[in-house]
Amino acid sequence: MNKEKPENIKPYHDDEGGKKEQITKMFDNISGGYDFLNRLLSARFDVVWRRKLTGKILSHQPPKILDVATGTGDVAITLASKAPDVLVDGTDISPKMLEIARKKVKKANLENQIKLFVGDAENLDLEDNWYDVVTASFGVRNFENLEKGLSEMFRVTRPGGYIYILEFSNPRIFPVKQAYNFYFQNILPLIGRIRSGDPKAYQYLYESVQAFPDREKFLEKLQEVGFIDVHSTELTLGICQIYSGKK
Repeated sequence: MNKEKPENIKPYHDDEGGKKEQITKMFDNISGGYDFLNRLLSARFDVVWRRKLTGKILSHQPPKILDVATGTGDVAITLASKAPDVLVDGTDISPKMLEIARKKVKKANLENQIKLFVGDAENLDLEDNWYDVVTASFGVRNFENLEKGLSEMFRVTRPGGYIYILEFSNPRIFPVKQAYNFYFQNILPLIGRIRSGDPKAYQYLYESVQAFPDREKFLEKLQEVGFIDVHSTELTLGICQIYSGKK
C-alpha cells in the first residue's frame, strides 16, 4: 500500500487551512476530554508507554529537557516528579491543551520545574544547543513538515544530547495487526466521536498512523537531520515505538 506523506494527512479534509492550523483547531476542540479518552482508548497502556519513555530519558540524568508537543503535560509532569532537580520546558501549538497542562502542573506543585509555552515545533523560538534531551510523545505525526520539525529538535539539542520520541507504529504480527487496524479504523473513531464531540479527530488518528514512516524509515529520518546512534524499542507487540538518537 502506498502511503501518503504524514504532512499530507489533515484532520478536516474539506476545510481550508494548512495542517498546522487544522491540528491546532482539532486539539483545542478535544482538549477537555483528551486525558480521559487517552486512558480509555488505550486501556491505560499510554501510562505504561510514557513510564518507559521517561525512564529512558532520566537514565541520562539530564538537567534540561524540552518536551515538544507536550499536550496536557503528562510527560513533563512525570519527568519532573521523578527527578526533583530536572527543569522541563513544554511547548505545544494548542493553547487549550496548555491550559489543562498548567492546571495539572499547579496541582502537582511543579511550577518551579516546569515551564509551559505556546510554540510551533517547526519554528522553535529557542537557543541552539541548549537542551540535554528533547522529546515528543505522539506529536511528530502532526508536524506539517516532518523534516523541518526534526531539524528544529536537532538544533536545540546540545552536542552529546539525546532525542527520544514515542509514537504509534503498525504492528506486523498476525493477528495483532488485523485486530489493531480494525480497532483503530472502526471502534476508536466511534468512541472518540461520541465522547469528544469532534467526529474527525479520531479518524485522523488512524489515517495519520497509517501514513507515518515508522520503524526503519523513521530512524532514517532522524539520521538525515543529523542524529547518530539511532535505535527503536518496540512496545506492546509493535503498537508503539520509542525512537532514540544522539547528537
